[in-house]
Amino acid sequence: MPYSFHNDNRLPQGRLAMASYVIVGMVGVLLLGFWKLQIIDAEKYASMAERNRVRSIPVIAPRGRMLDRDGRVLVDNRPSFSVLLLRDDPALVEKNLPAIADGLNIAVEDLRDDLSTTRNLPKFQPIIIKPEASDADIAFIESHRSDIPILEMISISRRRYLPGGFMAHASGYVGEVSEQQIESSNGRFRPGDFGGKTGLEKQYNDLLMGTDGMRRIIVNSVGKEVGRLSTQEAIPGKQIQLTIDYDLQQVAEQSLGTRPGAVVALDPRTGEVLAMVSRPTPDPNDFSVRVSNEIWKRLNDDPLHPMLNRAIQAQLAPGSVFKIITATAMLEDKVPPESYTAFCPGYATFYGRQFKCWVYGKSSHGVVNFRKAILESCDIFFYNVGMKLGIDRLAYYATKMGIGHKTGIDLPSEEPGLMPSQEWVERVFHRKWYAGETISVSTGQGAVTTTPLQLARTIGGIAMGGIFKQPHLLKDAQNVGEERFNISEPTVQKITDAMYGVVNDGGTGASLKLAGVELSGKSGTAQVIGYSARDRVGKQKKFEDNAWFVGYAPRRNPEIVVAVLVQESGQHGGTASGPVVRDIIKAYYDKKNKNTGQTTVEYQRFNFDNGTNPAQAALAVNDAQSPAPAKPDAPKLGSAAAAAAIIPSPPAKDLRR
Repeated sequence: MPYSFHNDNRLPQGRLAMASYVIVGMVGVLLLGFWKLQIIDAEKYASMAERNRVRSIPVIAPRGRMLDRDGRVLVDNRPSFSVLLLRDDPALVEKNLPAIADGLNIAVEDLRDDLSTTRNLPKFQPIIIKPEASDADIAFIESHRSDIPILEMISISRRRYLPGGFMAHASGYVGEVSEQQIESSNGRFRPGDFGGKTGLEKQYNDLLMGTDGMRRIIVNSVGKEVGRLSTQEAIPGKQIQLTIDYDLQQVAEQSLGTRPGAVVALDPRTGEVLAMVSRPTPDPNDFSVRVSNEIWKRLNDDPLHPMLNRAIQAQLAPGSVFKIITATAMLEDKVPPESYTAFCPGYATFYGRQFKCWVYGKSSHGVVNFRKAILESCDIFFYNVGMKLGIDRLAYYATKMGIGHKTGIDLPSEEPGLMPSQEWVERVFHRKWYAGETISVSTGQGAVTTTPLQLARTIGGIAMGGIFKQPHLLKDAQNVGEERFNISEPTVQKITDAMYGVVNDGGTGASLKLAGVELSGKSGTAQVIGYSARDRVGKQKKFEDNAWFVGYAPRRNPEIVVAVLVQESGQHGGTASGPVVRDIIKAYYDKKNKNTGQTTVEYQRFNFDNGTNPAQAALAVNDAQSPAPAKPDAPKLGSAAAAAAIIPSPPAKDLRR
């Protein structure tokens, strides 16, 4: 056998088999990988590939408008652009952050905070990094499409409110949603979205918001749009019509001027709010994008608290307006009897303490009966009535007629006020009620507090015979609540006749008389601190009285009731607040007469076809129909010039309440 045969170097069969197995295994792994890519993860990678060429841009739904009762626009929208940051590629985002911050004039730290806040969102979901893009921002984005492809713009409708804070507290404002709102919205809110924060914007946010759409576009490798795919259109928010009457609102705004206080005008037959003003007020346009830290700090540090809606949140002593409740309780309980009289020398002593009438040191009321007590607002008479009734009967009637609990108006954050009672003082202060405290409460002082809205509803309800409608701002509100409290017809007759006399029979509102209008009402002057405390510290501006006036017309079953508060005016209610009530009620009747074709001689002096606002013209003719004020040096507040300008508080010459 040849030698070469014995030295054959052929591979052993075992090694060959092993190599074959390895090759087959590798092929199997590759096939498994291909199968996973093509079958199991096909949708995942197809989506990733799609996002490399397709972008989804949200289409923001415009908010619904707010209209007044006659269909005039009160709150509208304006076009705007917001800047989006596309976060698909985190490395690209991190690389371009400095350039983006510099180009859009945003601090890098703020951008990082935005990214940190939204880190739990899907990376393909863009975020808003600048709500309001300027012309310079738009130019920057367009000129850097190729080198910064992660910026995009979307069209957004921003809220536009009437200037000067017109109806600001009632309408409210919108702002960027908080993290808590996002978490509780069940996916409806995204970071950067805007929603209602206060007022009607918050109350009816779900109606006003609408539903966002989506626009899908094809982009090339540098992020430039090269084509469009399907678009899901946005569904605009619903338009809401309010009970507000623009003309009356304008008169209320102008007549109150810049004085801190509030105005509420209601239709007591339906509960519709015809006007609502609170001063001072922020400008809601400042919040339509993002309110600056400077503005926010100024608003919160302002000692006059402009963010407070005084119409529904100012819980203050109602002063002598409360005497109408005390008088109603007196007539209904017959304690003391209607024939009761009291002597008023300007002061009286109860339980060893001296209580003063508002005329103390100036004059006296003499012998006072029920009607004279209301017309001249005699404190001594009602001190005696309160002492005889007791706190529990006062609390019973006041609570039944709406004092000390919310009215249920369709606005957030309404305050309830307070009607004290024996039960309340025991529960809160763990002591008994002192009889001397009733003396103050009977004239609307002491622990009793109300809001302007509460007082308007209460006085209007009494004049309606015990029917208290739930106030509301939505025109076609369903299931409007109603509270009824049985007040006898004779009581209603005597109370309304007395309030008519306050204005028309020489009472504390005599200077407010209107020709042809049964304007009725009650003035009130509420102390911020007591007389004894004021004597100790001296009469300073910050301790001056609050002025109230609640008026309505006609004297029975009124169509309109107006409550006006002027805070720390230092004047009596009939002087500081009464003219505002008169202006609004006059404007109401002038507009009503014009709409029904009824005109007066004074009305024909103005041509409303030339664009003159009926509410302003109504103020202009007011002097012609109103009698001269009781004091010769008292200024007239009904002129067009006074209404169009900022109306100053008149001097406290007329000391009648």
